Amino acid sequence: MKRGNRRIALMSVLALCLTITTGTAAKAADSIPTVKIMVGGLNKQIYLPAKLSEILGNFKKYGVNVQLSDEPAGVDAETAMLSGQVDLVLGFYDHNIDLQTKGKSTVDVATLLQSPGEVELCRMDLKDKFKTPADWRSGVNAGVTGLGSSTNFLTKAIASHAGVPLTQVHSLAVGAGNTFVAAMQQKAIDCGMTTEPTVSRVLSTGLGYVLVDMRYGNLTKAALGGPYVATCVYGRTDWVQANSATVQKVVNAFYDTMQFIKTHTALQIAQQMPVDYYSAIGIDAYAKALNDEMAMYNPSGRMTPGAPANILRVLASGNGYSKSVQAAVNLNATYTNAYVQAAVSQVARANALLARKKK
Repeated sequence: MKRGNRRIALMSVLALCLTITTGTAAKAADSIPTVKIMVGGLNKQIYLPAKLSEILGNFKKYGVNVQLSDEPAGVDAETAMLSGQVDLVLGFYDHNIDLQTKGKSTVDVATLLQSPGEVELCRMDLKDKFKTPADWRSGVNAGVTGLGSSTNFLTKAIASHAGVPLTQVHSLAVGAGNTFVAAMQQKAIDCGMTTEPTVSRVLSTGLGYVLVDMRYGNLTKAALGGPYVATCVYGRTDWVQANSATVQKVVNAFYDTMQFIKTHTALQIAQQMPVDYYSAIGIDAYAKALNDEMAMYNPSGRMTPGAPANILRVLASGNGYSKSVQAAVNLNATYTNAYVQAAVSQVARANALLARKKK
C-alpha cells in the first residue's frame, strides 16, 4: 500500500475510534437520569441535607444528576411538583397527608427530620403580652412562610392545642430570612414561625424571644401532643412508581449524607456549606445553632412509628378536617421505608468499594 493510502487508512481508523469513543461517552451521559428537586428554602438548616448532598458529590456518586431549585415556601414547592415542573420536593411530610385529603396521591420516600426544627418567635416588645400560646386568645398576627405551608399548619396546631380559637390567629405570609426579620422589625407580625439560622439572627439582635421550640422531640410532643416528623423527600406516587430505580439512587445519596451528618461535628458540617448560608450570623453562631438542634436529624431515614397518626390528628385540629375525611385517609400510602431499607446495604457496599480503591 502506498504511503498516502496508508495515511488515509490510518486517519479513517482513528476517526472511527474517536466516533465510537465519543458515542460511548455520550450514551453513558445520556444514561444518567436527571431529577429536579425543589427545596422549601435551601439555606435553612432543616433542609441542609439537600445542599450538603450536592457539595459532598453524593448525587453523582450514586449515578443521578440532581438539579436543586429553591422556593422559600414549601407549599409553592408542592405546587411545582404537582404540576410536573419538578420531580421531587424536599419539604415537610405533613403535605402528603393534606394532599391526600384533597384527592392527590404523593409519597414520602425518605424521612430526614424526626422533629420540625421550627421555632415560634414573638417580638420582644410583646413579651408581657404573649407568655404562652394560650395568650393568643386576644388575637395574634402570626407570620408563616406561606399560606398552606407547614408553618401555617403548625401555627394553627399550636393554637388549637392551647385551646385558642383559630379565628383569633391571623396568618400572614412573610417568607423566611430577610423578609421574616423585616416583618418583625416593621411590626407587621406579632409572632412568627421560622428555623435556623434565622432563629439565631432574631435572638442575637434582641428583636424577639422564643415562645414555642420544636427543635427537639420532647418539646415537639409538649407543643403538639406527640411525634411530628418533618423534612422528607416526596413526590407524586405515579412518578415515584414509574421511576423507582432513579428514586433509589436519590435516596441512596440522601442516606449517605445523613450518615455524614451523624458522624461529623456541627462545625465540620458548617464548614462544608456555602458562605452565604451563614454570613448573616457568622460560622461560629451557625455551627452552634446546628449543634443545638442536631437531634432533629433522622439518620435512619425511616418513618417514626406513630408519627403519621399524630400528624393527621394535628392537621385535623388545625384545618378542621371532618371525621369522614380523617377516616378516609390511608396513612400507609403517604410514606414508604422500602427505599431507605435498600439504601442501607447499597450505601455500605459503595463506601466499602471506595475504601478499597483508596488503599
